[in-house]
Amino acid sequence: MSRIGKKPVAIPSGVTASIEGDTLSVKGPKGSLTMGLSDLVSYKVEDETIAVTPANDTKAARSHWGMQRTLVSNLVEGVTQGYSKVLEITGVGYRAQASGKKLKLQLGYSHDVDLDVPEGLEVKTPDQTTVEISGIDKQAVGQFAAEVRRWRKPEPYKGKGIKYRGEYIFRKEGKKK
Repeated sequence: MSRIGKKPVAIPSGVTASIEGDTLSVKGPKGSLTMGLSDLVSYKVEDETIAVTPANDTKAARSHWGMQRTLVSNLVEGVTQGYSKVLEITGVGYRAQASGKKLKLQLGYSHDVDLDVPEGLEVKTPDQTTVEISGIDKQAVGQFAAEVRRWRKPEPYKGKGIKYRGEYIFRKEGKKK
């Protein structure tokens, strides 16, 4: 039995959810999201809740149950509150600048790194060493944050690189003389 899957997803006021065919659509104050539904799990939109139950008693259906409930919950939370990730850049000369749908990074390479911001995401740079990525789709926000971080992962000796806010970087001692 899935402890997470048992709990129905509450639909707050101002949010509407509907199932059409094999897609779940959720509309809220921040926008609308859709998700493809799994055949192994059944979904019911009742008054103020979305219930997720396994379609049959197979191991595959039970293993999809909790994950599908979490995905539905992420849709509802995304259209009401949205998601954001904050990246911090550490290093001499390392900077970021957001302008429109572009993010320009200077990370010690011989060239600047120009990244196109995906549709539906918003990128802000309050200062040169902070990048804030926000949007309604949790997967898209996390994916773009990982792509930005991939350009210069934090290294363990000086801690230079791009890290998530709150991330702990295990520091190593340098060479001894």
